[in-house]
Amino acid sequence: MPEGGKKFKVGVSVPAADHGWTGGALYWATEATKKYPDIEWTIETADTPSDQINDLDTLATKGVDALVILATESAPLTPKAKELKERGIFIVNVDRGFTEPVADVFLAGDNKAFGKMSAEYMVEKLGGKGNILILRGIPSTVDTDRYDTAMEVFKANPGIKVLDSQPGMWNKDTSYKVIQSMLVKHPQVDAIWSSDDDMSEGAEQALKEAGRDKNIWMLGGGGKKEIVKRIMDGDPMYPALVTYPPSMTAQAVDKCVELLKNGKKVDQREILIKLDVVTKDNAKDFYFPDSVY
Repeated sequence: MPEGGKKFKVGVSVPAADHGWTGGALYWATEATKKYPDIEWTIETADTPSDQINDLDTLATKGVDALVILATESAPLTPKAKELKERGIFIVNVDRGFTEPVADVFLAGDNKAFGKMSAEYMVEKLGGKGNILILRGIPSTVDTDRYDTAMEVFKANPGIKVLDSQPGMWNKDTSYKVIQSMLVKHPQVDAIWSSDDDMSEGAEQALKEAGRDKNIWMLGGGGKKEIVKRIMDGDPMYPALVTYPPSMTAQAVDKCVELLKNGKKVDQREILIKLDVVTKDNAKDFYFPDSVY
């Protein structure tokens, strides 16, 4: 408790629930705040980087002691986070990192491992030879880390040809349109590195409409229950995905409270969450039918 017996004030700033993963991230953050009624919470969601910057200014005006921030995009939010940190606000950054080490604590999935594991799986399943399409996410450290490490693996295997790479923005509708366009340009495709389960669903719609859903498979990411179930059932379109639990926002809230209450003594600035490759062999261990995601 701060001096004078006043409650700590903490702001949580996350992207609007524009797809399954961000919906889950908001849900888990909100659930975590309910465990701490001794803290005054304000939760804000933003559609765009400029909206989020405005939200952060509003939270700062309210006199928050700390912020838990999941950035809409990394680069535009970094200067604002830096400014707020310099004003003495404690910052826990979750998932999409800032472009400079601004936050007091950064908590995320191991996205470099995500890129490496996913690409290695694809290379092995393709037998080291095949044509692939790539769907990237929103401009952020998450997307950069995944893409760069995946491309290192693909480049080390010259039999793998990356035909095209475009942002699907971790969004079903955007990915549908992007894959629609790619399929027109590329008549021979073996697999799609979609890196996100919502993007996979958009890509699947485009494949079905083009009549090309029987000979192309995808590797997504996140762990959406509907996709995990299809992996478990042996659907050839979805042989695997890499986990990326939205519940990491709850971990960020818990860590923020812990550090506020111990005088902001940070013992570990970067916390990376271990990720797993889900296949038919282990999908039952990752299938939670009552989950929000």
